[in-house]
Amino acid sequence: MQNQEIEVYNSVSEYNKMANHETLHPLVSVIDFSKSDPICQFRRTFGFYTVFLKDVMCGDMQYGKNSYDYQEGTLVFIAPGQTYGIYNEGKFIQPAGFALIFHPDLIKGTNLGKNIKDYNFFSYEVHEALHLSEKEREIILECFKNIKHELGQAIDKHSKSLIVNNIELFLNYCMRFYDRQFITRDHVNQGVIGKFENLLDEYLKSEKPKNLGFPMVNYFAEQLNLSANYFGDIIKKELGISAQEFIHNKLIDVAKEQIFNPEKSISEISYDLGFRYPQHFTRLFKTKVGVSPSEYKALN
Repeated sequence: MQNQEIEVYNSVSEYNKMANHETLHPLVSVIDFSKSDPICQFRRTFGFYTVFLKDVMCGDMQYGKNSYDYQEGTLVFIAPGQTYGIYNEGKFIQPAGFALIFHPDLIKGTNLGKNIKDYNFFSYEVHEALHLSEKEREIILECFKNIKHELGQAIDKHSKSLIVNNIELFLNYCMRFYDRQFITRDHVNQGVIGKFENLLDEYLKSEKPKNLGFPMVNYFAEQLNLSANYFGDIIKKELGISAQEFIHNKLIDVAKEQIFNPEKSISEISYDLGFRYPQHFTRLFKTKVGVSPSEYKALN
């Protein structure tokens, strides 16, 4: 699988042709995979946004460094330029389910185009996919139906806004369903937060700040085998603050303890915590505490 050549699809029409699907619009398509030919393992990358609603087990999906065993009724989101693949031991399997694909050019100059980066799930890994309830699945299928209906109309001056608005509605429903998933997976999320706190404590007690520098969100996400966006969204929803802010708060707590060590200067403390320049540490400390490290030490 690792050495398999990557298939590249830059246009919606190219993908439609591969999936035995008629191109109704050059920049967007809703695909019914029951009309496609049986598929075998592959690796692909797209020049457009892709959302898969899988209705059949078709093998392990590989995406980035991880693999994910599809469950029925799973939504997976893939951004342009990302590579994904299916590994099913070389067997041909008839796909089922649907896909929504839309090219970045479709949403340029629109409200959705301006806000597309707010839909963090396009940067989630496959094992962080959205698992739908039956009711949620019905809503998703209704959204796909409405988009497909509009694609079947003659293109006029209203077509673009109606299609894009329907895609935006669909993505907003997905935001709601992800919020539900975060809540229903609360015990899992609590485990992530506990591990994050332990990893951060261990990081700050080790030589890593000196060797690796300031503790970054990406580092902890990788340690927890999560994408940075999914990890950040868990922290935000569970704690009400960003992962970066949580790190900053922990750094300041540690710094407050070390400030009263007579053997350490403010500069030494800043380097020990991973800051390249003491003035950056001082600036963060003053932002969080209201006074500089030296003033804090004098006041206390």
